[in-house]
Amino acid sequence: MDNSVEKTRMKFKQDSLSGAVEETSVDWRGRTCKSKHGGMAAAVFVLGLQAFEMMGIAAVGNNLITYALNDMHFPLSKSANIVTNFVGTVFLLSLLGGFLSDSYLGSFWTMLIFGFVELSGFILLSVQAHLPQLRPPSCDMVSDGVDCVEAKGYKALIFFLALYLVALGSGCLKPNIISHGADQFKKEDPKQSKKLSTYFNVAYFAFCIGELIALTVLVWVQTHSGMDVGFGVSAAAMAVGLICLISGSFSYRNKPPKGSIFTPFAQVFVAAITKRKQISPSNVQMLHGCHNNLLSHVPATSTDASNLLHTEKFRFLDKACIRVQDGSDESESTWRLCTVAQVEQVKILISVIPIFSCTIIFNTILAQLQTFSVQQGSAMNTRITKSFKIPPASLQSIPYIMLIFVVPLYETAFVPFARRITGKDSGITPLQRVGAGLFIATFSMVSAAVIERKRRTSALDYQETLSIFWIAPQFLIFGLSEMFTAVGLIEFFYKQSLEGMQSFLTAMTYCSYSFGFYLSSLLVSLVNKITSSSSSGGWLSDNDLNKDKLDLFYWLLAVLSLINFFNYLFWSKWYSYNPSLSHDHSLGQDIESQNFNSSKRVGPENTIS
Repeated sequence: MDNSVEKTRMKFKQDSLSGAVEETSVDWRGRTCKSKHGGMAAAVFVLGLQAFEMMGIAAVGNNLITYALNDMHFPLSKSANIVTNFVGTVFLLSLLGGFLSDSYLGSFWTMLIFGFVELSGFILLSVQAHLPQLRPPSCDMVSDGVDCVEAKGYKALIFFLALYLVALGSGCLKPNIISHGADQFKKEDPKQSKKLSTYFNVAYFAFCIGELIALTVLVWVQTHSGMDVGFGVSAAAMAVGLICLISGSFSYRNKPPKGSIFTPFAQVFVAAITKRKQISPSNVQMLHGCHNNLLSHVPATSTDASNLLHTEKFRFLDKACIRVQDGSDESESTWRLCTVAQVEQVKILISVIPIFSCTIIFNTILAQLQTFSVQQGSAMNTRITKSFKIPPASLQSIPYIMLIFVVPLYETAFVPFARRITGKDSGITPLQRVGAGLFIATFSMVSAAVIERKRRTSALDYQETLSIFWIAPQFLIFGLSEMFTAVGLIEFFYKQSLEGMQSFLTAMTYCSYSFGFYLSSLLVSLVNKITSSSSSGGWLSDNDLNKDKLDLFYWLLAVLSLINFFNYLFWSKWYSYNPSLSHDHSLGQDIESQNFNSSKRVGPENTIS
């Protein structure tokens, strides 16, 4: 290779890694951001919203099954499905929030608008819980369940309206909280790459703080002062979170919306199908908009879609970039001729779907900890002292007590240690982190099954009531699993996103929660239907856990979780990073070498068939 060319190539690499390619960011007035904008100082305000919003919705979600059962008088299985459908809807609506943010509103205005929508839902829940005329007559569902009047008509309407106002607001907030905070760092700048990885850990720490306060203080308030006061405190927490968001508005780096993100994707599929019979050129340089030349073999480390390099996956989509034979590609519409960068955006989206789908079972396990495990605790001895009983929902605070110590330890001790071994900014890759979490999650359900068997045997055979702390291990194990999986998945999706689709790809993380909770509702119904007979109901068909077979349901989830882990190993090995989005320098160098070698292969083996 000529020395002058090599020097030019190295200079381009240095310019790329030093952030020569800047992302477009503006301040609150729409002017180009300066050095005083962004950074951890700005992200702190977003983290404040993260903590307070989580505090408010966690207090509602984690004790919702108790409110639906005892106050609204829905049967246990229906109450469990109300919770899982509610949580599932929250996370499914995150796609709407991500789309509106990236395409039209921007993350700040999306958070502000839907933050007030969520606040209105909290207030309406509090009003219903306070006014007896908006609820069914008081009744004990355990002893008099048959005679209790289930909420119907306008009472049920108010309940579900309030609940889904909260779901709409929270769903549209969640992906934007994470992405807006991460936008405060220039992820193409190697100096801020480590800070970005730290931010995701700090964001999870804020999440843990919010959950911990919700599961202790707020759930205790709900239990002892009434659900109306508890819902009111959730509304107050949400209001404080919005104040935090607004307070940082002068210091934010804002990403302007880019217009609909779906139109370019649709154009690729239409163009590829239209030209499906075309014969692709053997040399990828002949594809429209291909920049895989000598200088672009180094990672561009930019989120700008125009810098994406060509990859070999899903080669049938490359036909969307084939120029017509007469060379008049200028006359072709964007629905018939696309650039390589545009096609690579679609490839990225398709590539992350298997990784996303492998976390659905993980979140189905989470659904059990927020529903049936709470009812497990209700059937156990909750007394700590003669005068104090722990609310069953508060048991979920145990892993978060652990995590507020483990997360800082992970960031300050494990990450630097692993970084010296692997050379990666985050210590281990996001995909490795997700895999570790998925493996650990299996043992949460194993623990739950063993303890539930012991609890039921003690209650039926020995008339003994086990302490509620017997079910603590399943929460602790899952909490450790969540620290790996949840943070790893969010970091993975954000780092693989492009400018203009950060919030939407981050929202896909939350969709995993949605599908996991919906799958939980489906599994409960299927298990009941399959295991029921003419003489007896299914495993989960009774309001009394002593008559149910919850332990067998937990064993089923443990098996599904283990199978899912091996499925994840396959897809994580199959996945490959686009070299343009490699923000890890060691990985970028490896990919650079691979791409440089592959670029010399222009023979028949590169023909797209």
